[in-house]
Amino acid sequence: MWEECKDLQEYIVGLRRDLHQIPEVGFDLPETQAYVTAELDKIGIPYVCSEKDSSIIATIEGDKAGKTVCLRADMDALPVTEATGLPFSSRHEGCMHACGHDTHTAMLLATGKVLWAHRQEIAGTVRLLFQTSEEQSRGAEIMIENGAVKDADAVFGTHIGTLVDKAIPAGTFIIPSGCCMAAFDKFVIKVKGKGVHGSAPEKGIDPVNIAAHIVLALQAITTRELNATKPLVLTIGKIQGGSQYNIIPDEVVIEGTIRTLEEEVRQFAAKRIGEISQATAAVFGGSVDYEMIWGAPPVINDNNMAALAAKAAKKVLGEDNVITELPAPNMGGEDFAYYLEELPGAFMFLSSSNPAKGTDVAHHNPKFNVDEDVLWEGAAVFVAVVEEFLK
Repeated sequence: MWEECKDLQEYIVGLRRDLHQIPEVGFDLPETQAYVTAELDKIGIPYVCSEKDSSIIATIEGDKAGKTVCLRADMDALPVTEATGLPFSSRHEGCMHACGHDTHTAMLLATGKVLWAHRQEIAGTVRLLFQTSEEQSRGAEIMIENGAVKDADAVFGTHIGTLVDKAIPAGTFIIPSGCCMAAFDKFVIKVKGKGVHGSAPEKGIDPVNIAAHIVLALQAITTRELNATKPLVLTIGKIQGGSQYNIIPDEVVIEGTIRTLEEEVRQFAAKRIGEISQATAAVFGGSVDYEMIWGAPPVINDNNMAALAAKAAKKVLGEDNVITELPAPNMGGEDFAYYLEELPGAFMFLSSSNPAKGTDVAHHNPKFNVDEDVLWEGAAVFVAVVEEFLK
């Protein structure tokens, strides 16, 4: 069946370009949901829309009894202003598909089109999961609450782009065993001081100074408090405070993220961020309000399912275009991890890195784009995985 995906290349590109123009953020994706359901209606695949968000569960039941396999695509975009100059650029100001979710949705629709045409040959059931809010790491939990993986036997997902290594050429699938992506969590530190005119700093408590010391002190968690073999990424991405160049403000807000591979390290880092921030503020007479906003756990592929997916991908692409081992997990995060806590499965990566086409740009960048020539491969590998899993 997967061979038919080659003939759907233009169809997939068309879907992707349509979706690329209507990016939406978070849980509420009305235009995207309407587009996907309209396409499912054209194909004939039955589906159910969630009452909690804009997610969709479509079901293809084969004519013969068998196992149930789930295939997932995320549909949400990012609050990024597009700067690609593409003729099919975003029509929604300040919003962009800067992470490839438009392609994930298009590839899964094409997968469904092929499998639906061959449903009489399928021994089992295939569920197509069109998910919201991956970027906030909350959409998968809603899908699970809605029964997306209930009584299923396996789950698979694919991510396009340069996530693993932009040096890996476009058209290569990467399907590692074990842990392949990190847990990702967000922290917010509100540094509280006492505002005063900049000409008399001794009369106030400077939260800008405190924030500067906190930013530097937090790096010691990685360099001085953890064994060097225990990975931890601690990044400050946002500092906000003040309104005038000559006024010391009352408050400065620091926001950042931690990426970890082990729960013990995750909990330790969260604890120490709070302790160091509070102690540093106290030294200068200030205080902090600290919040850790927990994201998704690590993405851990089932060894057997990863091997099955790699076998299927090699049928489509050949041995040389499938990588099954990585020197280290990617420290990015993905809420696909929640599905893997429920079912055995595998998360796969499809490289679209092509410097000649300018598609080697990092994700979440205003100039992010993909090499569309590889889109049929994403659908074909999904179909091949279904063939292999359902025999």
